[in-house]
Amino acid sequence: MAEPIYKRVVLKLSGEALSGDKGYGIDINTIYRIAEQVKKLHSLNVEIAIVVGGGNFWRGRDAKKIDRTTSDYMGMLGTVINALALQDSLEKIGVTTRVQTAIEMRQIAEPYIRRRAIRHLEKGRVVIFAAGSGNPYFSTDTTAALRAAEIEADVILLAKKGVDGVYDSDPHINSTAKKFDSLNYIDILNMGLGVMDSTATSLCMDNKIPLIVFGIDEPSNIVDVVLGKKIGTYVKEG
Repeated sequence: MAEPIYKRVVLKLSGEALSGDKGYGIDINTIYRIAEQVKKLHSLNVEIAIVVGGGNFWRGRDAKKIDRTTSDYMGMLGTVINALALQDSLEKIGVTTRVQTAIEMRQIAEPYIRRRAIRHLEKGRVVIFAAGSGNPYFSTDTTAALRAAEIEADVILLAKKGVDGVYDSDPHINSTAKKFDSLNYIDILNMGLGVMDSTATSLCMDNKIPLIVFGIDEPSNIVDVVLGKKIGTYVKEG
């Protein structure tokens, strides 16, 4: 089998990626399929940190009649539900996993401590970061960029549901949309491409963290991109 080209990765999973075809909540079969691929990647001695979203339960920015700060905290709690479900799935197939939350809830998870997270990774444990950054007005994409910088990850794997890379327009609406094989971060900002929000994009650009955007509908892509297969869109600092 080919050797992985990255030693330490941050895998960003949207909440929708865990909901399967339902589009909401958690689909256990989908989570187990993803967990199996994480296990395969783990068996290649790749250090894996995972950032989970919560859009399958709640999207803070979409709530019009709820205070934005309150709504964002509700979304953070959704990410914790997803993290615990993913942890349980990984542990049941033999992958030692730790959940760390940006909001303290010691009965169910560790608080986020950078040095402890790195130590877990060095010991071969998968670390799941939940509750976003612990701050309202910041997305879980920004959390992925922040945690990747903090733990000195080699790459961010941005797993998208329903799309296999970055396009110049919405491929679900425009049948002639062009897919990019590679981009610079400044291109994303200048062209207004909806890959990550501008805060996350700028953070990746400033810290020179490469990003691979690919489809999660085929979970084996998680392993394939780390083995260097040309899947999705590769984004780098200009």
